Amino acid sequence: MKKSTIHPMPEFFDRYIHLVKENDLADAFLSSRKEIDSIDLSLLKKIGDQIYAPGKWTVKDIFQHIIDNERIQSYRAMRIARMDPTVLPGYDENLWANHAYASRRTLEELVEELSVLRTATEILYHSLEPLAILHNGTCFN
Repeated sequence: MKKSTIHPMPEFFDRYIHLVKENDLADAFLSSRKEIDSIDLSLLKKIGDQIYAPGKWTVKDIFQHIIDNERIQSYRAMRIARMDPTVLPGYDENLWANHAYASRRTLEELVEELSVLRTATEILYHSLEPLAILHNGTCFN
């Protein structure tokens, strides 16, 4: 599947979809796994728990958000692929960030979790029937 096959382009998520290359989904997973494997932990450790402005997220918070969001999007994709007509709820990423306690975790733990989760997400997508990926659903209006 390529982004050019997504019709109609989902509102809200189109802003993210347009940022990625026209890669096939399988190629995109391979590329993302390579990027995760090449994360420079020593550089991120130098940044540490610094934020660039009050109320902004640390590197750990950002990783936790990526992890949380990937879980949510995979769950949504599975429900939509299974033809579940339920309107799926949104979530408050700031509320979640405030209660994820990412600062208590190491960068190594977060990167490992992201890597394992990406593998699980890839397996889910490969398990779906090609037509199931094209199903439409509704998330938070």
